[in-house]
Amino acid sequence: MPEKTGKPDEEQSAESRPRRLQARGQRRVAQLLEAAASVFCSTGYTAASTNAIAREAGVSPGTLYQFFPNKEAIAIELGDRLMHEMRETYGEALAPVDPATPLEEAVGAAVDRFIDFNCQHPVFFALMHGPDIPGRITEEHDALHATLVSRVEALLAGFLPDAPTADLTRTATVCVGMYKAGLELVLAHEGVEREAYVRELKNILFRYLEPLVGDRMAPSGAHGDRDPTRMNTP
Repeated sequence: MPEKTGKPDEEQSAESRPRRLQARGQRRVAQLLEAAASVFCSTGYTAASTNAIAREAGVSPGTLYQFFPNKEAIAIELGDRLMHEMRETYGEALAPVDPATPLEEAVGAAVDRFIDFNCQHPVFFALMHGPDIPGRITEEHDALHATLVSRVEALLAGFLPDAPTADLTRTATVCVGMYKAGLELVLAHEGVEREAYVRELKNILFRYLEPLVGDRMAPSGAHGDRDPTRMNTP
């Protein structure tokens, strides 16, 4: 038999009710954010409306307003959650690597992780790069961009230990710019064509960095007989 707590049943019920309501509220928020992501991707942030988000979530606008006062609040909450997840992706994709790691391998691994994140969360690109996004998201994006450049710079330092700091920063900034331009093309395609654009993006970054790294590149023979100027997706 379960142990009795000595509290009346009504009191125990009252204690557990807020917890159940909180869990239900969290599920509703997640439902609304998922619906908002779908609407933002299909129409863009500017054209989206709270009515469209509520309709996509299968709830009334009144239910939506119980959790979010307006569209901007929804976008900020969604952006905050995605920013947190993206920072975790930074940590995994741009962790320090052994300087003996072939440049091709390091570039490919980093690109794969970032592309995978953006393909799983296409709304991230829509919110971060769309027009008329809330100012707070713009500020967060600028901070995220600076962090990304810094992490790429640290990664490149392992391959270019003697490079001046200014050169590393410039090279990292160019890499991030090329990645963002390529990401837009990747997300605009699907299936085999998307995979082809991912390969092209890796090739662009690899060919840009290869002359800079120079003799620190692992011999191409270490990778078998494949063409070292063409990168393959894992």
